[in-house]
Amino acid sequence: MSSPVLFPPYRAEHLGSLKRPAELLQTRAAFEKGEATRDELTAVEDKAVKAIIEVQRATGIKSITDGEFRRHMFFDGVFDNLEGMKYIKEVPRHMLMAYVPDVAAFIKLDFHGGDTYICESKLKRTKPFYKAQFEALKALTKPEEHKSLKITMCSPEWYHLRHGEYAYNKEVYKNDDEYFADIAIAYQQEIAELYSIGCRNIQFDDPLLAYFCATSMLEGMEKKGIDHEALLDTYIRTYNKCLEGRPSDLVVGLHLCRGNFKNGMHFSEGGYDRIAIKLFNEINVDCYYLEYDTDRAGTFEPLKYLPKHKTVVLGLVSSKVPKLEDPEELKARIIQAARVIADGTPKRSFEEALNQLTISPQCGFASHSEGNAISEEVVKEKLALVAATAKSIWPNDA
Repeated sequence: MSSPVLFPPYRAEHLGSLKRPAELLQTRAAFEKGEATRDELTAVEDKAVKAIIEVQRATGIKSITDGEFRRHMFFDGVFDNLEGMKYIKEVPRHMLMAYVPDVAAFIKLDFHGGDTYICESKLKRTKPFYKAQFEALKALTKPEEHKSLKITMCSPEWYHLRHGEYAYNKEVYKNDDEYFADIAIAYQQEIAELYSIGCRNIQFDDPLLAYFCATSMLEGMEKKGIDHEALLDTYIRTYNKCLEGRPSDLVVGLHLCRGNFKNGMHFSEGGYDRIAIKLFNEINVDCYYLEYDTDRAGTFEPLKYLPKHKTVVLGLVSSKVPKLEDPEELKARIIQAARVIADGTPKRSFEEALNQLTISPQCGFASHSEGNAISEEVVKEKLALVAATAKSIWPNDA
């Protein structure tokens, strides 16, 4: 296979979460206090999702999402619905691995009250994770749009990296391979059910893989005697197990960033160089949504390892700040990335390399429900900028 998978991903993409309107935030807060009913919240969610669908259509975005308006955090959906996981309202400090960049940031800020999940019994998928969200999105969109609708998913190793030796009960699972084997089965079942109801476009959101580019984490793990290369290999095997048996027409993407907490707070820095060969050649996904809006993501040099049959969505437009990027600078960076790929391993023509690229914001606009410090109007302008830039580079298929 030598042709990249495209349409989806489209030339103009976004990462899933969009700015939630005040009415939705207020109604969800009221619901959590017991001051609004589930039906009242659902009605407001539906209204907000309908409006954000129109925004995506109007700005030229074809991979339509619900903006993650039915979630609090981007990673909601899997472990809060997986039988065998135990909810901990306030996680004890000793159960957090301080070498993980986001954990280190919260400890430095003396952050309290963070909730979490750990495994206390055998893991089983006894109910869907994202089925209801996809069905609701499907009901609000046109039949011709259904194949492009995108569901964003939590990464399978989400709580494992954070909790290390405390991630699961050793009387239930003897080692990581046993633990992840059951997680993979749950993902296989979820993906199969989503496919059965029409989903053809999935995006895993995984800032944790980008943490393996951070010197601070790697050094911290080494001090604790943890083999970070072996752990990365475990996570790669887990992804591939999760995706075993997936249909050939189901497009799967993988998003890496360095954190996008309240007001766009990031947690780590470091280019993709450390993980590029494994990332692009060993994980069985079709495309990569990569943060590239600032120097903290490094250079385009790691893209030289991109195989010919995969696509990279360049996250060049910032979802963190309101200032609009210069379209000419965006185009120049796309051309620069294509030249790196063309001169990579294996070599290919510039035209082939350019065909393997698309453009997007570097992350979502509201990975956390409160969102980044930009207005809904700026979100529209940023999405329109992405679409216009794509049109200027790929006029025939943007």
